[in-house]
Amino acid sequence: MTRIAMWSGPRNISTALMRSWGARGDCFVSDEPLYAHYLSVIDEDKRREHPAYDEVMRSQATDWREVAAQLTGPVPNGKSVWYQKHMAHHLTPGMDWNWIGGLTNCFLIRDPAAMITSFIKVIDNPTPEDLGLPQQVALFDWLRDETDTAPIVIDSRDVLMDPGGMLARVCERFGVAFDESMLAWESGTREEDGVWATHWYASVYQSTGFAAYEPKQERVPERLKGVLQECNVLYDLLAAHKL
Repeated sequence: MTRIAMWSGPRNISTALMRSWGARGDCFVSDEPLYAHYLSVIDEDKRREHPAYDEVMRSQATDWREVAAQLTGPVPNGKSVWYQKHMAHHLTPGMDWNWIGGLTNCFLIRDPAAMITSFIKVIDNPTPEDLGLPQQVALFDWLRDETDTAPIVIDSRDVLMDPGGMLARVCERFGVAFDESMLAWESGTREEDGVWATHWYASVYQSTGFAAYEPKQERVPERLKGVLQECNVLYDLLAAHKL
């Protein structure tokens, strides 16, 4: 059995990748299982920035220990692969990471300018922590220290440029066979989608595969230039290790 934890920031291609893995017949997928926990520990003003925050908190366990026990337990539905889509900013201070060490971990990154200009269409003034890059770097370093091996890093641009080639390389590193079914899926909703999906997944609902890569032309607002600068430094640290 293989339990894959994909650690991403928001407004990446994380949901498209979840669709891709969900198209496999041997794979069970989970959508941001730590989201309710994250909302339960942040301050109320920050919590209210998240669409449907109250529904999210009712839909999932809010204790990370309970979630961790589930994610490291038996793979549901008799599947041999469990793909867990995680947002890195859901890793909160004080959380024990030892359970993560037992997963097959991968980091999904995206050019920070593109991520920020997309994210602010829903939440106005993100910090680097809201975008997950400090948490990604910290977890990457912890896993490298624990295992003496650098975890896998993939860039969303590279996946969109060559979905088949990149997914084949990722599957090889995960020790699972690449499946052509990962390149296409039916449009629409999925049972595994979180209750927040209607606020974030509109483009994925319409998709039937990975979109072609298109450079973004939008500029990061001046008020977020400092955030962009900090995120670029963190992105470069991870990008140095990407496939």
